[in-house]
Amino acid sequence: MKPRLIDRLRSYFQDHRSDAHRLLHSLVALDRQFLLRSAITDAYASQADDDAGMPDSPLAEAVALCQEAAVNHAWLYLALRHNVARWQYLRVHLETMDIEPVDAAAYLHFKERLATGADEDAWTLEFDVAPFSREMPKLQEADSIGNGVRFLNRRLSSRLFETLEGGALRMLDFLRLHRCQERQLMLSSDVGDLDSLRTALRQADHLLGRLPGAALWEQFAPRLRALGFEPGWGNDAGRVRETMAMLRDLLEAPSPAIMESFLARIPMIFSVAVLSPHGWFGQSNVLGRPDTGGQVVYILDQVRALEADMRRRLAEQGLDAIEPQVVVITRLIPEAEGTTCDQRVEAIAGSSHARILRVPFRNAAGEVLPNWLSRFEVWPYLERFAVDAERDLLAELHGRPDLIIGNYSDGNLVATLMAQHLGVTQCNIAHALEKTKYLYSDLYWRDMDAHYHFGCQFTADLIAMNAADFIITSTYQEIAGTADSLGQYESYMTFTLPGLYRVVNGTDIYDPKFNIVSPGADPDIYFPYERSERRLGHLHPGIEAMVFGAETGADARGVLVEPDKPLLFTMARMDRIKNITGLVEWYGSHAELRARVNLLVVAGHVDPAASGDDEEREQILHLHHLMDHFGLDGEVRWLGRHLDKATAGELYRFVADRRGAFVQPALFEAFGLTVIEAMASGLPTFATCFGGPLEIIEDGVSGFHVDPNHGDEAAAKLAAFFARCREEEGYWQAISAGGLARVEARYTWQRYAERMLTLARVYGFWKYVSDLERTETRRYLEMFYGLQFRPLALALGH
Repeated sequence: MKPRLIDRLRSYFQDHRSDAHRLLHSLVALDRQFLLRSAITDAYASQADDDAGMPDSPLAEAVALCQEAAVNHAWLYLALRHNVARWQYLRVHLETMDIEPVDAAAYLHFKERLATGADEDAWTLEFDVAPFSREMPKLQEADSIGNGVRFLNRRLSSRLFETLEGGALRMLDFLRLHRCQERQLMLSSDVGDLDSLRTALRQADHLLGRLPGAALWEQFAPRLRALGFEPGWGNDAGRVRETMAMLRDLLEAPSPAIMESFLARIPMIFSVAVLSPHGWFGQSNVLGRPDTGGQVVYILDQVRALEADMRRRLAEQGLDAIEPQVVVITRLIPEAEGTTCDQRVEAIAGSSHARILRVPFRNAAGEVLPNWLSRFEVWPYLERFAVDAERDLLAELHGRPDLIIGNYSDGNLVATLMAQHLGVTQCNIAHALEKTKYLYSDLYWRDMDAHYHFGCQFTADLIAMNAADFIITSTYQEIAGTADSLGQYESYMTFTLPGLYRVVNGTDIYDPKFNIVSPGADPDIYFPYERSERRLGHLHPGIEAMVFGAETGADARGVLVEPDKPLLFTMARMDRIKNITGLVEWYGSHAELRARVNLLVVAGHVDPAASGDDEEREQILHLHHLMDHFGLDGEVRWLGRHLDKATAGELYRFVADRRGAFVQPALFEAFGLTVIEAMASGLPTFATCFGGPLEIIEDGVSGFHVDPNHGDEAAAKLAAFFARCREEEGYWQAISAGGLARVEARYTWQRYAERMLTLARVYGFWKYVSDLERTETRRYLEMFYGLQFRPLALALGH
């Protein structure tokens, strides 16, 4: 067996003391208390060039694993990531070269002392949920992360039926629970024990076997009711017989696959509440406003897909008379600025009955807050909002929802409060965890708290992600990162907020609550440019004028003097993380790219005075500076407009008609809906290699990855693509076709909704029959909420 890394390092330090000493002191010479992976690897690479024997050494191995380091005059602390969420912490004395392991708490304590000068003996509260989940089965392999439901079914199915009669009895109890609108479903009280159930199933199979498979439920319902079966098994004889056969198999020889297939058919979900408190949540005149973008589009598309899938399942279950209910709960904003955000209830277009329910924020005196608030400022109002939203939702639905879905940090916290009070299955969707967006946002949280209030946000995240029954992510990276970088959720495993608390076990990404369910693009809006019969030709004159017109002013800058060149197109909010100004700088600095294509930017406002957001104004002014500096007014068309979905969809296809490309240059992108939209339209797409696009795009096959930290390389890659398209007939079409195939195979809302609602049924079942409620964890989180989150939030309200 290979010796432990720490033992091999000790030997190496003894035998190659000068090499190790030189490297460690080169790190000290950088004069930084905290070193990122890039600084450590650069220092090592510089030294390795002078020592041909170093690349195979234990020191090389440690450097390859090291994610960060902390250093003072005496000690160097290293955080090594051996695998996804498998960490080891070491410290090295810089003079004696002694090396020893330390635990996570000691590593965090050292970082706190460096960052704040805290007393070495100062006491700090530690957050640790690990003791509460010792009995919970956990994944063991990194490749399995994000497929939690498959693992859960496999492990808990065998545990449930350890004694066949015990498992079958719990299944019987579960089936007798189901009701809707005072109507009993699945089983009546006449089926009182297992023998009665087995006998009834055999008699039903005999009866159904003599009927045509297409015979409708109403034709044989009286005979099945006499056996104790109520509606919900299926809409015709064939489907009812299939569903009952699955149950017979489970009672006889349970298997995880049959368990999931059977639970997917049970009528459990008739109403869904979707929480998204912050921002301007509406259907028109909202996109591009601060805090309002991809999440709104995601939720509206999600809701339509969920309603359609619920309706499909109800029809298959023979319950098509039941109207599915999907309600999005958001904030009512009285000063609505021309939006519908002051309407209490708003029907969602493209759905049959889904709607938006708006509830106002109220201050401590009970007064309604009239104006929009940044997502970073909402924390003092969420507890009251949760109470008011629950009351209004119960009145709207005439009862409890069957599933609550939270969105982003604030929505997930409200979902937690409501789900725990109502006893409802809870799903969380992060969309983005701010912690990984801002360097050292945890360690220096006090310095950023006046603007971002990360103390509240990270505390809310910890509570919600540990309280949720299941968590949906769009990509694997969102959970677990890559071989070289940690994931968003993994970053909550161990961190510190100095002076507040340190987290030694914040979340476990090997927990089976994590599942990857990727969203799609609205197929009615984003479809291939070649589908001429569906094209929105009436929009073309307006798009032509918008892109190639000579109009400039408050919402446009730049006129394209060579309109025959292909278009390089980007569209995003104008904030730092989206890196629109970075793209313009790449373009302006690269003569070949400028010669080959025009750049079309749809982002933010052109007039900085039109923005109410400080960060957006800063980016707007910087973009004007870049336009002036590089002289881009004849090659860049910048539109400060917020396009409706139909126009946006046709604009993607308009760019594709001219053999252009789409580029998403973000510094980090949690998922990348615009990437999906562009690919679904047949437009070759370049996107950041940090975040979701790394999984969405197969580089060189269905699009291309670009590194936003190396703009010169990104610009060269763009220029090379257009050069090859010009020289090689069919290359543009090949990349276009690759993107279309990728979206069809992996990223559709139909697939998303089917998977989401199946997960809700499976986790709801296991929550009922096992201890997935994790009572001890819930009580711990309630204490943490009361002692940590509430004081932080209330302090912001004064």
